Amino acid sequence: MRKLLLTVVLLTVVLFTQAQVKPATDAKMNSFIATLMAKMTLDEKLGQLNLPAAGDITTGQANSSDVARKIKEGKVGGLFNIKSVSKIRDVQKIAVEQSRLKIPLIFGMDVIHGYKTVFPIPIGLSCSWDMGLIERSARIAAQEASADGICWTFSPMVDISRDPRWGRMSEGSGEDPYLGAQVAKAMVKGYQGDDLAKENTILACVKHFALYGAIEAGREYNTVDMSRIRMYNEYFEPYKAAVEAGAGSLMTSFNEIDGIPATANRWLVNDVLRKQWGFNGFVVTDYTAIMEMSEHGLGDLATVSALALHAGIDMDMVSDGFLNTIKQSLTKGKITQAEIDLACRRILEAKYKLGLFDDPYRYCDEKRAANEIFTPQNRQEARTIAAQTMVLLKNDNQALPLKKKGTFALIGPLGNNRENMTGTWCVAADFDKCVSLLDGLKTALGNDAKILTARGTNFVMDQALDSRISIFGKPTYFDKRSQAEMVAEAVDMAKKSDVIVAALGESAEMSGESSSRSDINLPENQKELLKALLATGKPVVMVLFTGRPLSLSWENANVSAILNVWFAGTEAGDAIADVLFGKVNPSGKLTATFPQNIGQVPIYYNHKNTGRPLAEGTWFQKFKSNYLDVPNEPLYPFGYGLSYSKFEYGDLKLSANQAKGNQTVKATITLSNSGKVDGTEVVQLYIRDLVGSVTRPVKELKGFQKIALKSGESKQVSFGITPQDLKFYNSDLKYDWESGDFTIMVGGNSRDVKSAKVNWVK
Repeated sequence: MRKLLLTVVLLTVVLFTQAQVKPATDAKMNSFIATLMAKMTLDEKLGQLNLPAAGDITTGQANSSDVARKIKEGKVGGLFNIKSVSKIRDVQKIAVEQSRLKIPLIFGMDVIHGYKTVFPIPIGLSCSWDMGLIERSARIAAQEASADGICWTFSPMVDISRDPRWGRMSEGSGEDPYLGAQVAKAMVKGYQGDDLAKENTILACVKHFALYGAIEAGREYNTVDMSRIRMYNEYFEPYKAAVEAGAGSLMTSFNEIDGIPATANRWLVNDVLRKQWGFNGFVVTDYTAIMEMSEHGLGDLATVSALALHAGIDMDMVSDGFLNTIKQSLTKGKITQAEIDLACRRILEAKYKLGLFDDPYRYCDEKRAANEIFTPQNRQEARTIAAQTMVLLKNDNQALPLKKKGTFALIGPLGNNRENMTGTWCVAADFDKCVSLLDGLKTALGNDAKILTARGTNFVMDQALDSRISIFGKPTYFDKRSQAEMVAEAVDMAKKSDVIVAALGESAEMSGESSSRSDINLPENQKELLKALLATGKPVVMVLFTGRPLSLSWENANVSAILNVWFAGTEAGDAIADVLFGKVNPSGKLTATFPQNIGQVPIYYNHKNTGRPLAEGTWFQKFKSNYLDVPNEPLYPFGYGLSYSKFEYGDLKLSANQAKGNQTVKATITLSNSGKVDGTEVVQLYIRDLVGSVTRPVKELKGFQKIALKSGESKQVSFGITPQDLKFYNSDLKYDWESGDFTIMVGGNSRDVKSAKVNWVK
C-alpha cells in the first residue's frame, strides 16, 4: 500500500510538471486520474491512446466484433464512425462492464456542418459574416449529435486556403486569418458551450494543425513549404484563436512542415501549440496519419509511432502504431514512460471533463434521441441560416428578386436533386428528407405560377469522371442521352417559359476531401447548356452550387443574375426560394476570392506588394508585376456580395490623424441604404501598415459589422482602432507593432473602400 501511495505521489508530481493543468481548479480531477493511472498496466495506458474506426460493430452484435475484444482487453480509448444511442450504449457497456478498469470510451464523428439537420457547408456559413449565427449552427449540431450518443466532433476545420483547386476549401472559412479566427471561436463555443459536462455539449477538435490549406498545386495531402514568419502572420491565427476559446482537442494535418510531417513535428505540437499557446487538451492524428509517415520516408511503423509520441501526439487514429509498437520502443529507449503517461493522462482528462466517469451513458438517452434530432425548430433555423449565407454575385437590371407569376423553367442537373443539396461531409443526413430546389420553388409559388423542368445536361459528360463525383450516397443521376438531346429538350421548355432558373455548378462531392480539381471552370457541357438557354432571349437567372470559388468570367459577362448558394443544407430549396423571390434580401459576402481564370491562382486580397507593382486602375505595363493576357484583379474580390438594396458609403473620418501609444482612434463612416427595400450590409475595416521592419500586406481585415438599414435610412458606423490592431510577427517572431503611417480603409468589400491615413508612434 505504501508503495502504491508513493507511486501515485510521484506520478502526480511528474504530470503536474509536464502537463499544463490548473492545480487549484482541477485538483479533484488530478487526484482521480492519478489514482486510476497508478492501477493501469502499460498495455492499458497504450490502449487509451488507440482510436480505431467502429468497423464491424452493429446493434446487437457488439460483443462478437474484433473491436469489442480489444475493448474488453483495455486496448481502445475511443471509437469513431459509429452513431445511434443503441449502438453506442452496447459498445460503452462492454468498456465499463467487461474491461478490467471499466474506463469509458469517447465516441467521435465528423459532425462538420450539422448532424441530421444539415446547415450550409462551412465556407458558406463563413459568408454570413455572422458569428452568432455560426455559433448557433454549431450549438444545434452539438445538441443533435449528443442526443444520438456522440460526444466528440472532428470540427471545426480552420485551415486558411487561397487555392480553390483544393477541394477542402469547402470545409473551411476561406482565405483570411482574422475572419477565420472569429469563426473558429464561434464554432468552438457552439460545440462546447460553457460546460463540457452538460449532456448537450460535445468536445471540439480543431483541424488540421497546421497549414493544410497551403498545399502545393491545390492537390490533396500534398507538401507545404513556407517561412515561419508567414506561418505566424497568415496561417496560425485561427488555430490559436480556437485554442484560446478552450477547444478540448486538436487534430494534426497530413502535410509536412519544415520537412517534417506535422504528426512527427515536435516544434509544431510541443513548442508552438503547448508551450507558446498553452494548449492543455489532447492531440489526435488524422486517419492513418502515423502509418502514412512511412511513405514520407521517415521509417517503419515502430519508428514513426515513436516519433509521433515524442512530438506530443496523444491519440493514434486507426494506425495501431501506439498500441502495437510503443512497448518495443520503450524497451529500446526511443521514448520514455513519462511520455506515455502524459498522453494517457490527457485522454483521461477529456473523458473526465465530458462527465463520462460520472455517467458513461450520459449521451445514451433514448428520449433525447427521439425528441431533439431533426426537429421542426432546428429545420427552421437551418432555413433561416442558409438564406444568410448566399452571395449575390451579379444582378443586372434588377433581374432578382423574381415575381411569383407566369411560367418558370427550372433547368439543370441540380434542379431536382435532393441528395446533393447538403454538400460534402454530412455523414448523418437523411438525403430523402432534404428540400430540393424544385421542392422549394413549388412551395413558394403554390398555384401562383407554373414550373416546367428539364435536366438539360449532366454534371459532366465523362461517365468515368461522373463516377468519381457521385459517391457517399449522393448520386448524380447520370443521363445516358446525348448532350444535344438533353439541351434540345431544355430549350423547348425554356421557350415555353417567362423566366429560366438555371441550377448549375458542382455536385456535392466535386469539392471536399480528396476532390481537388485542376480546372475550376463550370464544366464545358454546362456552359454549352447555358449558352443555349441565353440564345432563347428569355431572362436567365443562374443559381450556382459550389464548394469553392469558380472561374466564371464568361458567365459573369453574359448572365444577368448569378446567385451563389454554395450547398445550403437540408433546407436548401426553401432557403434558395426565399432569396430568389425576395422574402430574404441577400447579405452574404465572399470569404474567398473568385479568380478571372485558373492562371491567377493562388489569388487573395491580402497579398504583399512587389518592388514593381502595377499602377492601380491599369491592365498592363511592361516590366511591372502583371500578366499579358488578363488583369491582376480578381473577378469577385474578398468581401464582395450584392444586395437587393443599394448601399452607399460616405467619406471616412478619423478621430485623429496623429496618435500615440495605446490611444484609440475612431474610424467613422456614414452608410446609407438608397435602395427601395430594407437590407443588411457587412461593413468591413481594413488596415495597411505602410512602413515596417518586414514587408506587410497591401491590406488586412481588422474588423466588420453587419448593419441593417431600412430603405432610405442612414447610419454612422464606427470602429475603434487600437495598437492591438497594428500588431504583427516580426522577423524575430515577436508579436508587436511599430511606429509609422497606416492607411485605414472601410467599405463593402476589400476592393471598394474609402480610406484615410494616421501616423501612430509608440
